[in-house]
Amino acid sequence: MFRPVTPRAPTISSISWRFPSAGARAARVLITARSSPYHVFHPTPKFSGPVHVQVNDCMRRQIWHAQRGVAPFHSSRPNQGLPLIPVLLGAFKASTTIEVARTAARIALTFLPLILFKNRWSKKYLKHHDKFHPGTPVDEEKKAALLKRIRARTLVFNVLLFVPVTLFWLAILASAEQTPITGRWRLIVLSPEEEDEIAAQLKGPNWYHAVTEILSTDGQPKLIPATDWRYQWVRDTLRRLEVGIPVLQREQELASHWLDTTPDQPPLPPPAEYPLRPRPRATDTMRRWSEGLCGRSSPHSAHVIAGPPYSLLIVDKPDAANAFSYGFGPDGACGIVVYSGFIDNILSKAPCTTFSSGYTPQSLPEESSWWAHLFGSLFISPLSTLPPHPVPTEQQTAELAILLAHEVAHLVLSHHLETLSSVTIMVPALISMFADFTRTLLFPVTMLFGPFVNDAVAQLGKVGSGELTKIGEYCTSVHQEIEADVVSARILAHAGFDARQAVAFWEHKQNAPQAAECSLTGRPETNNSSWALTRQIMGSSHPVNEVRIEKLKSELVRWELEKRVAEKKRIMGEPERSSILAFV
Repeated sequence: MFRPVTPRAPTISSISWRFPSAGARAARVLITARSSPYHVFHPTPKFSGPVHVQVNDCMRRQIWHAQRGVAPFHSSRPNQGLPLIPVLLGAFKASTTIEVARTAARIALTFLPLILFKNRWSKKYLKHHDKFHPGTPVDEEKKAALLKRIRARTLVFNVLLFVPVTLFWLAILASAEQTPITGRWRLIVLSPEEEDEIAAQLKGPNWYHAVTEILSTDGQPKLIPATDWRYQWVRDTLRRLEVGIPVLQREQELASHWLDTTPDQPPLPPPAEYPLRPRPRATDTMRRWSEGLCGRSSPHSAHVIAGPPYSLLIVDKPDAANAFSYGFGPDGACGIVVYSGFIDNILSKAPCTTFSSGYTPQSLPEESSWWAHLFGSLFISPLSTLPPHPVPTEQQTAELAILLAHEVAHLVLSHHLETLSSVTIMVPALISMFADFTRTLLFPVTMLFGPFVNDAVAQLGKVGSGELTKIGEYCTSVHQEIEADVVSARILAHAGFDARQAVAFWEHKQNAPQAAECSLTGRPETNNSSWALTRQIMGSSHPVNEVRIEKLKSELVRWELEKRVAEKKRIMGEPERSSILAFV
């Protein structure tokens, strides 16, 4: 027979998720009573007087809020605490975290074998007690005490194993960052305070002192003075490139300009997916988050950008046709060193017929005062009158700009910090941890053969760690060189040069007997016998230069493809930003 359906209140399972507040308990009691076919209420103590009225009002308010899914108090959104995660994680971004993890690992390796041995002995004692003591049962109190000790030692074992592993991975997660422009993930295990200390140590004239000490390891260097026309030529070209660096920070604002170039003009790059930004800092993140809660905007700290003007030194060494960049930080804390052999090679390819004499610069840059103050009476002899000299052509200036842009890209991307972090912190720490673990495993064997075997194992570990460090530095350098080539093309384009000329430049340098390279360690010479084993492991015929040229060509082709896609979208009225980065 037909039975009319009467509306029923939903059950607890269907609406319990709607009660985020404490008042849901009262609503659950009421709904349980309504959903029950007998409507049986449990007896509760009755109140009388004002207390009874107050309780009833409170219960009614709680039930009213619960039935409508509304909390009886103001609650903040759960995701408001998420910005604190990178802030708290940033506290572990320091070289001291890796050192603490390494020390904790050494402590753990000291006690872990002992804990394992004692736990194994206790378990065997309980398991084979009847074999050694037939007919005598194990005392329950002693068994309980042994099991309690096993659990306690197991807890200590887990803690000793958990602390170094957790610290190490927290440092890795906190130090991981994406390189500007390219978006490559890298590790810089240096706190912002350590980075500021590095910048302060190289600020102003300290950069010249540091670079001079590096160059003095191979003998006292002969420096070209700031009054020399070659120095002024290199300096003016460098300043011209520095004009394009601020554009890297606001390429998104100038997104339409790169589409307005004609085919006969040098191409401009599309806006980078990862524009140049100040280096990450936990205090800045906390400050910006606090300002954002108050509805205000907070800019980044200016001191975390390794921007221009850059310092410059030119070494008078005709047999060296290379250059290198060094340093990190503003106020001249980073700069470029160029060897005169490279300048001579540029001028010899297309000798000039026009000569100039008696040229006097209108004003010297700020670094010239540092130069004169530091090296005026040590390495240089200023000339009162300059002899006739060739006037570089625009093509020769473009070749010089290509090399300088490559070095500037290293400085803009803070490759010196990356090399310092990987070569002096991460790789040695990993090798030390692995060596400690290996020695711990081999200790039961080596202890039987006396100190001679232990010394041999330690010496083998030192040799292996040295070669592994060189391999890590070699791999890091390869990635940085390719990345600097790609970013230097952008710097050239924004400075008014034709970035397509860089392909022919590096192809010519590849076939030249002396290639122009960059060394972040301050030693541009790469023909060192100590690298023999490293190059054998990595491959003596590894086509580094070929890979660099192909990557540069691919980047220029991507520019053209991005432009075609953006022009087509502009005609169709769609957003100009394309997604070709995902598959190129």
